[in-house]
Amino acid sequence: MAEGRRLSFAGRPDSVIPPGGEIWSDPIAMPLTRGADLTVSLYLPAADMVQTGHPGARGTNFFTEGDQLLARHWPNATPVTRWYAISDIEVDGEGTEASVVAIGDSITDGFGVTSYRNTRWSDVLAQRLRLAPSTRGIGVLNAGIGGNRILLDGLGPNLVARFDRDVIARTGVRWAILLEGVNDLGSLSREGPRPPERHAALVRQITDAYRQLAQRAHAHGIRVFGGTITPFTGNDYYRPDAAIEADRQAVNHFIRTAGVFDAVIDFDKLLRDPAHPERLLPDYDSGDHLHPSENGYRVMGQAVPLALFRASRSGAGRSLPDRPAD
Repeated sequence: MAEGRRLSFAGRPDSVIPPGGEIWSDPIAMPLTRGADLTVSLYLPAADMVQTGHPGARGTNFFTEGDQLLARHWPNATPVTRWYAISDIEVDGEGTEASVVAIGDSITDGFGVTSYRNTRWSDVLAQRLRLAPSTRGIGVLNAGIGGNRILLDGLGPNLVARFDRDVIARTGVRWAILLEGVNDLGSLSREGPRPPERHAALVRQITDAYRQLAQRAHAHGIRVFGGTITPFTGNDYYRPDAAIEADRQAVNHFIRTAGVFDAVIDFDKLLRDPAHPERLLPDYDSGDHLHPSENGYRVMGQAVPLALFRASRSGAGRSLPDRPAD
């Protein structure tokens, strides 16, 4: 374990975070290697009634009693597989250039990956960026929330509500990869058969939201790449029928052809079973017919062309190959 550094806030050792707010610590200087893991320790003098957290940590954190901020060992610590309070860690130094935000639902959050292996599709992309000399100064921010929807709140605020906070307000962001909509579609299918006008309204609302988000990002100089919604027929939770599959196809057609996005990453085409395109390919299916397997996440991360992060805005709306060479 490396030597720890004590954070300060405007020169003070503590701070109060207003409800719903964010604060930055004072910057600290410490040597880091690209892709390194960091441990952040917090001391809360009293338990909060409501605590912000992220259940999809894919790693273990620990609770213990007392001020143990600089302790090297925590006897009798209680493990918990969540993150609390920390919004992000910002790194600035020689070689850092810009960031790309991967924003979406549990597929971006990495549901199903093995803890500590860093095998989300965004992790695979981040590793590829680090290894390529022309992109090694670009960082990846994972803004996935399990169960997230574009239009309605769920385990977290809806995408339209959180987009400014999680994309536009992040420091140094120049690109965003948006992969979301399966939970909006699935929520309708859980209601059982619905009239055609409900399906048409949902497709229109999703695609209208895409337009809004792309326009907001472009107003701040951020390019947005649209990811097509992956298959989920056979999932026992959502139980999508033919009408929902038609909605998914309609939304994906919009993503591919409307010219709203600066580029299109066709995750649907990448992961679907050619013999049954409404379903995930078995090798890329975690088993629930909704979330990719770790092999599926790997090919997703490999399919994002690194050329996107060197290109100009002139290629808006073009579709990209399934497995492009770097």
